[in-house]
Amino acid sequence: MPSPRRRRLAAYLAVVLGTTIVAPLTGGTAPAAAAPVNLARTGTATASSVELDRADFVAAHVNDGNRNSRWSSKYQDNSWVQVQLASAARVDHVTISWPNACARDFVLQTSANGTTWTDVARVQRDTCPRTDVIDVKSAQPVTHVRMQGRQRWSTYGYSISEFEIWDSVAPAPAPAPSLGLIPKPVSLSENGGTPFTLAPGSPIVALGAGASAPANHLADILRPSTGYALPVVAQSSAASQIVLDVGPGKAPAGQAAEGYRLTSTSSRVTISADTAAGALHGVQTLRQLFPQWVESDTVAAAVWQVPAVTITDYPRFAYRGMMLDVARSFYPMNEVKAYIDAAAQYKINRLHLHLTDDQGWRIVMDNPASNPAGIDYSLLTQVSGRTAMTYSPSGQLMGTELGVTGFYTKADYAEIVRYAGVNGMTVVPEIDVPGHTNAALHAIPQLNTAGAQPKPAPGQQTVPHNGTGDVGYSSLDADSPATYEFVRQVLTQIAAMTPGPYLHIGGDEAHVTSHADYTTMVNNFNATVASLGKTVVGWNEYAGTTLPQNNAVVQYWNGDRTAVATAVNNRGAKVLLSPAPHTYVPQKQDPRQPQGGTWACGGPCGLDRHYDWDPGTFIPNIAESSVLGVESALWGEWIRRLGQAQYYSYPRLIATAEVGWTPQAQRDYADFTTRLSVAGGRLTVQGINFFPTADVPWRRQVIAKPATVTVGAQAGATWTVTAPGAASADLIATVTWSDGRVESLPVTATREANITAMQINSAFTVVSRRTFAAAGTYTGTLSVRSAGQAPITRALTVTVRAT
Repeated sequence: MPSPRRRRLAAYLAVVLGTTIVAPLTGGTAPAAAAPVNLARTGTATASSVELDRADFVAAHVNDGNRNSRWSSKYQDNSWVQVQLASAARVDHVTISWPNACARDFVLQTSANGTTWTDVARVQRDTCPRTDVIDVKSAQPVTHVRMQGRQRWSTYGYSISEFEIWDSVAPAPAPAPSLGLIPKPVSLSENGGTPFTLAPGSPIVALGAGASAPANHLADILRPSTGYALPVVAQSSAASQIVLDVGPGKAPAGQAAEGYRLTSTSSRVTISADTAAGALHGVQTLRQLFPQWVESDTVAAAVWQVPAVTITDYPRFAYRGMMLDVARSFYPMNEVKAYIDAAAQYKINRLHLHLTDDQGWRIVMDNPASNPAGIDYSLLTQVSGRTAMTYSPSGQLMGTELGVTGFYTKADYAEIVRYAGVNGMTVVPEIDVPGHTNAALHAIPQLNTAGAQPKPAPGQQTVPHNGTGDVGYSSLDADSPATYEFVRQVLTQIAAMTPGPYLHIGGDEAHVTSHADYTTMVNNFNATVASLGKTVVGWNEYAGTTLPQNNAVVQYWNGDRTAVATAVNNRGAKVLLSPAPHTYVPQKQDPRQPQGGTWACGGPCGLDRHYDWDPGTFIPNIAESSVLGVESALWGEWIRRLGQAQYYSYPRLIATAEVGWTPQAQRDYADFTTRLSVAGGRLTVQGINFFPTADVPWRRQVIAKPATVTVGAQAGATWTVTAPGAASADLIATVTWSDGRVESLPVTATREANITAMQINSAFTVVSRRTFAAAGTYTGTLSVRSAGQAPITRALTVTVRAT
């Protein structure tokens, strides 16, 4: 029997990338049956050829109901497979599942006698594996349905696991109840009362010293889409208002730091918290309770309602982070801000910036008054701010383009820190030492001493830039005073720029550094961080060094978990968990992706891997109280710019956010994907570039914009549709007007979904250009459907005035 995940994948593949949904070349309408029947199951399958004449590849596997078996053809383009129905029948649509060796070009054909064939649709697609859903809508009964190949995917034959022939479309099932709240709150009661409606005159009331900032943040979210003034005031008697009440004793007991309560009634939404941080978490929950169109940056014609609920909420772990590798490929400040914006709504509260590595140095350093080694610190960005990832050792381009170069001024960094703080995030800066230091060695001659690695070329003072993805080849010199002077100065300046409690010193993959030298250097760096009043953080390789007692964090990514437990039990360290199979987003999340790593999971690290793990038990022999939290890690060997960073982070970063927030006993992957399906449209409206994961039943939503025109003018009535993973050519739009006119309209998008290009589709637009001959009020009802799916509908009104 197929696994639950495989059943979900089969059920929902028709709405995601990798699924081709095709309109017919021939028309007709068949009445829908109450219970759709796969006519292929009782039919007889035959084929023009079978690969290697093997019995396990015969045609009968395409209609056996088993997706683990398949028909495969011989290695020729004109191969076909067909199903003869048990009796003639009208066909609504056909679903073809290609596990591999897909057709790049094929024609779906039908026949009423098995001799004369009618071309229904031609499908040309460069995605594999995939599922194709093809509209047939046969006007007359047919007896045969055939896949006639025209061009194979590669040198092999065609391969089909299931050829399903459906007599009707299933009625759209009622979606599983979900408010779409992520992370899932600790306690949620849906009260069933009259919803709260935000009105044009509604104020946001800020009570208590800590309420002002989150109240203004909420106003900034709501104003663009609603068009309402939403003044932030200290008191109000308005009939409809949102109240943020911040002060001692307002949060759930024992959860003063980040806990909050949210209550919604017909006249008021109240968010109560002890701190501004807790109130901001309540604000992020409230925005998810509004319709997804609240994320629009222009006024949307929505009813701004919030259901009647009571929520008590607080995080499982204090640290819920995301790491952005700006060293290998740079992200300008505006892109960092956009990355913050997307994550903040899911209560991510730490931004870990990987500022230095072998390929580049991204933060300006000043020359100090006392400088015994004579180091010119400005060279760090003058030289290594202009370097980044380039090519692999074999000369292959790393990523879709060369790594982006650049660096942050101190003013840039201060603005990132400020902006992160407004969004509830603390910045955690990382200066990676004693390995991953080629960029520093490339810029600073004084660091290229006898014990440093690698060595400068003859006649050169510094090592060459290395833009490959190689690791472990660089090291500072444990016997050089310049090493300690340099690291202390850099850490001192970073500490002064960073108000948060943490300084990350890296410490990973120092393969050419002897154990003794590594320990000598890292012990010194640990003490330096402690002397600066900060908590030292390092990757788990540094767990065996002398960590400051009760003031260190070990960030686990791979390798020995026992050493981490020892650091906890002997040195009082806390653990930050970023295990590669569960948090490394540059790993492929789907086999259809042409780029991405596979080493962490031995294949794709899907959304389920990022969700289904327990941080509380991950490190053996420690208490959950020793786990500081979790962090999603985005490394930059080949990811370039914000769009690609988002595509590989989302929705997996959202999974990590819930792992860090929601109690383990309340987490369930099926429940998570149900809630995530609602969030897909919200992400679309926000313009976040996310991957439409195959086993998420992404929901489609539509909003309409009423219009007022004069007689004889085009209506311009507009509908906006969110449908993650769909293609505009696959959506069939019809508008039925109250005066009897019916329009078939094109569905357009500013951006189409494309896995190879690493992009999600934009929202879709449907616009009526009809004119009206007489004044009056007209109602137009849009119906948008895809092959094999029930439609979604939305009505709007057009007011027509006399000229």
